Order: sequence, then C-alpha cells, then structure tokens
Amino acid sequence: MSSTIVVAGVTSLYMAMPVAEFPLPYASQRFPEWMRAEVSGAACHIAGTLRTFGDEARLCTLVGKDLAGEAIGTALRARGLWGPGVVTAPRSSLGVVLVASDGRRSGHPYVAAVNTVEYPVEVFRRLVEGADLAVLTNTAFVRPLLGVARERDVPIAVDVHLITEVDDAYNRPWLEVADVIFCSHERLSCSPKRWVGKIFQRYPGCAVAAVGLGGRGCVMGLADGALIEVAAVAPRGVVSTAGAGDALFASFLHGWLATGNPVAALEDAVLHAGWKVGDTFPGATSLTAAELARLRDGRPATTVLGRWDTGE
Repeated sequence: MSSTIVVAGVTSLYMAMPVAEFPLPYASQRFPEWMRAEVSGAACHIAGTLRTFGDEARLCTLVGKDLAGEAIGTALRARGLWGPGVVTAPRSSLGVVLVASDGRRSGHPYVAAVNTVEYPVEVFRRLVEGADLAVLTNTAFVRPLLGVARERDVPIAVDVHLITEVDDAYNRPWLEVADVIFCSHERLSCSPKRWVGKIFQRYPGCAVAAVGLGGRGCVMGLADGALIEVAAVAPRGVVSTAGAGDALFASFLHGWLATGNPVAALEDAVLHAGWKVGDTFPGATSLTAAELARLRDGRPATTVLGRWDTGE
C-alpha cells in the first residue's frame, strides 16, 4: 500500500571520504582510497527512500542558483523528486562527511545558505492538502510550516537527531506537534527507555517515540506503554553509518503507514538501515519494498517487548 507523504527540509550536495581514525591526526596531504559526491541531506534521503518504496513523496526543499544547485537539480529529476515543492534559493546547502574504517562518521553540514531563506508557506499548504503524513525535519526554514500541517490535521513525524533533553528549546516547536518522534542515542542525557517515557510524559500527543541505537538497533515506545527493541543487523557489513538514522526513520514511516503494524515496521526499518550502511554513501541507494521483503525472508528479527511505563 502506498502513501502520500510530504517531506520538508534540506537537500545538499555532499562529499564523502574515508579517514583512518578519529580523532583525525593532522597531515598536509592525503590520498583517500575513495571519494564520492552525492546529493543527499535529510529531506532528500527520506523522500528518496519513501519513493523507492512506492510512496508518493512530495519534497519541499530549497535548491540554489549555483553550481551545486545544478547538480542537486539533476539528481532530483533523475530520482523523480523534482516537483512544485522544490523552491529556488540564492545558494545551496553543502556538506562533507568523513568515514572511519569501522563505519563511524563525522558529518559537517553547511546549511547556513538556506537557514535564512523563508520557504513559501503557500507552496507547502497546497502540497500537504490530502497527505497521509508530513515529515518535518528540524531545519530552521521548516519551523513556520509546523502550524500549517497541524491546521490541516495531517499527522506529523519528526527526527530530532542529536538531541539531549526533552525540553530542548530549539526542537520544542517540533516536539509539541509531533505524532512520531525519532532521535539518536548519541547525546541523550538518560537511557533510551527513560527518554521514551519522558517524551510521552512531556508530549502526550505523541503516538510513537523511538531512539536509534546505532550498532545496537532501535528502541521504540508506543503511547499504550509498549516498548519494542529490535537488534541491529548488517547484511553487507558496515562501511559507513552516514544517514543511517534517516534510513531508519523513513523506512519505519513507510511500513507503519502501509501496514499499521509498528513492530513489523521497525523490524523492516532496522534491516533496511543495516543494509544501507554497507555502502560508502548510504543516502544514495535504497531497496524497493519487494527487495526488502526478499532480504527479510528467512531472517528472523530479534525483537524484545516490554513496557516503558513500568519496571518490566
């Protein structure tokens, strides 16, 4: 079953290259074993993953009138993501990601070029009409769109990435309207289980709260108190974890909307994210729904069910 999903946020031209280790020792020159230039960014990666799964992904993003913008426009057209939600800006956002031999990544997004641009609210209002879900990334130009999605009574999904506290001042506008909240474990001030409980206590309108655990998989809580843990799996090994959180988030949203089963959706999401990190640039490739189903067949998911609202 396909869904109509509006995705608002950054599309960037990224360079990726390997490094031996972190912290990175100084060298006046290096000759990396590989280097890739790809079009990604959270909104582009999410929308591209959803479209490959068969959903109608309406991308709301900014593309500059510069050399990077030419590359971004070419890639969006090739992926079927170019549409009325792609708005011209003076300059494009850029990024660099360094990848260690164990797959750890150090991302360096440069979004200053789009953070000061005002995305046209009327464009978003037209595109969100009749949508099944609005994925509103936490980049600055998306903030004015939160109220529009809520006015249209469209469910909202957010990924607040490297957040620390549930009352984080920057991310609070997104958290206050979200039905689905994802984040990374990397900077949390408490355990993932405790974080899930805090989210539901602080934001009672939330239906799903999940924490990506990197190489340990994902923990997800539901509003009814259920806690689901799915162990990580990497069918192709781990080359780069850049964009793994976006892959997990997008894959879950597709499965959740398509089946209404959050446990199965999370199992598929963890598997798909684990497959994608076997590439030097995970944001540039995705499985179709049929390919993911074939990968899943015969591969039992490791799922633990408990409660976030008790000591169980």
